[in-house]
Amino acid sequence: MDTPDETLAQAAAGGDRVAFATLVARHYDRIHGLAWRLTGAKAEAEDLVQDICAALPAKLRHWRGEARFTTWLYRVVVNAAHDLRRRQATRARASAGWGDWEIARQEEIAEAQAAQDWLMEAMARLSPELRDTVALVLGEEMTQAQAGEVLGVSEGTVAWRMSEVKKRLRAMAAEEAR
Repeated sequence: MDTPDETLAQAAAGGDRVAFATLVARHYDRIHGLAWRLTGAKAEAEDLVQDICAALPAKLRHWRGEARFTTWLYRVVVNAAHDLRRRQATRARASAGWGDWEIARQEEIAEAQAAQDWLMEAMARLSPELRDTVALVLGEEMTQAQAGEVLGVSEGTVAWRMSEVKKRLRAMAAEEAR
């Protein structure tokens, strides 16, 4: 009384959901087993079977019935596994370059953080007047005139202070380099 696979496949290709569900239920273990053997990993096999089952209604519309349904189904699984391997290889090639990029990016971040830490330590060794001036001119991006107005000093004094900060920071860096 079992309906042959080929009859169910033709009905499923025409949109018969019951026929499709019967085919999937009948062959799910076979599809999963082959997918597992082809991928070598249970999780990959499960993902592959899910993809195959989702694509099967569209693929059935192209089934011509020239071979047994199970032969055709095996071919679908093998092709899907080959496609998966190609996608994985493409991703692996693409990600190989990203690894080098990420390492370089992390090194840049570490260098920038080290420079920032050094600057914060060096700034702490400056007088409060010089720190205030740098905070306004460089930190807040004020002009020297604006910083002078906030600090209650002339623009020339702010210019001198910035020059003094640069001179002292260079001296600190040279001292640490020795």
